[in-house]
Amino acid sequence: MMKEKIKIALLDMYNGKPNQGMRCIHDIVGRFPEELRLDVFDVRQKHELPNFEDYNLFISSGGPGNPLEGDGIWDAKFGQLLDDIYQWNQIHTRKKYMLFICHSFQMAVKHFGLAEVNKRKSTSFGVLTVHKTEEGMNDPLFEGLENPFWAIDSRDYQVVKPHPKKFKEMGAQIIALEKIRNHVEYERAIMGVRFSDELVGTQFHPEADPVGFFNHLKKHEVREEIIALKGKAKYLFMLEHVVEEHTIYKTNETLIPNFLRRSIQKIREQESVLV
Repeated sequence: MMKEKIKIALLDMYNGKPNQGMRCIHDIVGRFPEELRLDVFDVRQKHELPNFEDYNLFISSGGPGNPLEGDGIWDAKFGQLLDDIYQWNQIHTRKKYMLFICHSFQMAVKHFGLAEVNKRKSTSFGVLTVHKTEEGMNDPLFEGLENPFWAIDSRDYQVVKPHPKKFKEMGAQIIALEKIRNHVEYERAIMGVRFSDELVGTQFHPEADPVGFFNHLKKHEVREEIIALKGKAKYLFMLEHVVEEHTIYKTNETLIPNFLRRSIQKIREQESVLV
């Protein structure tokens, strides 16, 4: 008998803005055609959110703008969804799994009160290294990735000043940090959090497709903006490193597939117990 496909809810947080992220997530989910059926919800533009009881698997995307602001409707609904999923997992055998990316990650951190979210002194954009913490070394999300590993970063905001008491209460862990910057006095931003066994998020973009990002960088207006912001040497560094097999290719092929494979396995195990 053929297994019923697991329904996965993709929360589009891009507010109608053109982006590479949604295409990349569609592509990765499409690598599991026998297991997953994807439904998309336009959260910010159309106030669409899934009925949490109908899904056991969720991905919430990155997006533009201030993660501390909403319109009082979609952001309230998003917060309620997080509470519903988290509380469901406290009392049910069949769990619900969720991955937060960039904007969604910042919102989730703020919602659960785990750390501060504030505006960076300058935009972080491009190809950079992400460092696993001690806890991150054994986190299944990062299995198969080196330490440090490479990722695409694109953010005006950051997660800093963790609240240890809240982390302890929730059983959450910091699993990744940004690179060490000895030349500046700023605190290293948090790049990944394991909220619970089922909920995890990254500040960077693990979905980023190197070819798509390379083509994005080659656009005249993007090239000029990066050179004005970071200088020509930094721009050329991005072009060189984005297409190397051990950098963005590796993260794209590894991180979200790790999340999906593990979630699928757990959901199937829970289904067999409940039959």
